[in-house]
Amino acid sequence: MSPQEMPGTAVTVGASRAVRTAVPEAPGRRAAHPYQVEAVPPPRGPNAVPTPAPAAVGPRVRIYKQDPSVQDPGVRVIFMPSVVLNGPLDARVATELAGTTPVARNTQGDLLFEPGSAEFDCAHTFAVVRETLTMYERLNGGTPIPFAWNTGGTADRITVFPRAGVGANAFYSRTAKALKFLFFNPAETGAEQVFTCRSTDIVAHECGHAILDGLKPGWLAAGNPPQTGGLHEAFGDLTAIFFALSQPDQAEALVAATKADLHAKSFLASMAEEFGTALGLQFGLRNADNDLKLSEVGNEVHAISQVFTGGVYDVLADVYAFEGDRQRMAKSPGLILIEVAGRLCKLLFDAVVAAPATGAIYADVVNKMLQISMEQGDPAIYRTFLRNRFAVREVVVSPVPLSDLTSGRMNMTDADYTGNGKGEDVTSVRVADENSASLHAAQDRSTCCGTMQLPEFRVIDVDTLAKRGSLTDEDILATELEMLGRAFGGSGGRRP
Repeated sequence: MSPQEMPGTAVTVGASRAVRTAVPEAPGRRAAHPYQVEAVPPPRGPNAVPTPAPAAVGPRVRIYKQDPSVQDPGVRVIFMPSVVLNGPLDARVATELAGTTPVARNTQGDLLFEPGSAEFDCAHTFAVVRETLTMYERLNGGTPIPFAWNTGGTADRITVFPRAGVGANAFYSRTAKALKFLFFNPAETGAEQVFTCRSTDIVAHECGHAILDGLKPGWLAAGNPPQTGGLHEAFGDLTAIFFALSQPDQAEALVAATKADLHAKSFLASMAEEFGTALGLQFGLRNADNDLKLSEVGNEVHAISQVFTGGVYDVLADVYAFEGDRQRMAKSPGLILIEVAGRLCKLLFDAVVAAPATGAIYADVVNKMLQISMEQGDPAIYRTFLRNRFAVREVVVSPVPLSDLTSGRMNMTDADYTGNGKGEDVTSVRVADENSASLHAAQDRSTCCGTMQLPEFRVIDVDTLAKRGSLTDEDILATELEMLGRAFGGSGGRRP
């Protein structure tokens, strides 16, 4: 526990030292904030040995590290190493909540608010969105990732609405250039109101949609195969998983809770627990550690997405078990998990960037992951994990029988294992079922998150969305406006 988190203490921070002092508490109850951070003037007189000035400038922000229902790691303070203004606002993200924003930083430039307050919701949601975007930009070599409307030199921000309205949903909108999080009262009498913005899983998931729309602007169109829609939903869920594992305290809490077994029940695989409980679901909104196959999900995009999410989660668990055995004498289980997750997230990110601009299917991304993994010199067993897990889920065809995997005889510690005894390392696998409904049927988005339900992503055609750029209401209504133009004696067009 850091000094700032220790009950009954205050930390006094100066240019070169920190002093811990007692904080009085009211009789019979603990102070609402058991820690205070106060500035200390620099020492008087000349300093013979200069001390280096911190390179990073930014605020500390109090956030939910996981979900409001997850007690460990619970609410903690993070440091954001970038310039953040009152709002919160920075160069990429703005925050809007009527009657609350702009939220002001304290005298030290920090955003430390009481959980449950409107100010906390603004600061928390902003921080998770900004840190999620930063995670992917680091994977992108530090190069900024444009939002879908950032074309021709425009640098318009995305605006975060922590309490956008009443409803059991959240969504990303390119038209509004926004992420909107709703709140609702559960059906159960007496249950507390649920604010979707407080779930780090939900915020990271919706931010994942915005980031992927910037990378692959054509993928959100309903005119794509169901698997393309599944990739978008899966990317959102996997964003939440990889965001959690990018943070040392979450990785350590997970390792301790599961004894380093990623297939044990945990907050990592369960997505948006509080939201799911409010809807009467046992494992949150979705369970990433699932066994779904394509033949079991039809063309419903949310269900289809769980097949891909589950495949990547299995690969994560496989690689972690392999590296945990290989590096157990050199590194802690938590550090190994952080490194494995970061490497797999980077592999997925690069594969998505290399995948087709429209109509991408699961096999496209899996094959890109195999090829990139080979090029960067990963152990051959990484690619065996990829082929095996997606073959079991009926996404691709394994080049060799899966008897070693299904019988439990697979050697999980052999870095060169390929499953066929010949050392052949296949980097291109074919689709398991060319007639799958997930490839040919119309997308069923009936149970998807709010993003996939929006008219802009249901009616605007693939080619228009793929062109990037801002969208307007007239883009959404273009087909009807053209029909009206013809009906009213014109040659068609948006304005009759």
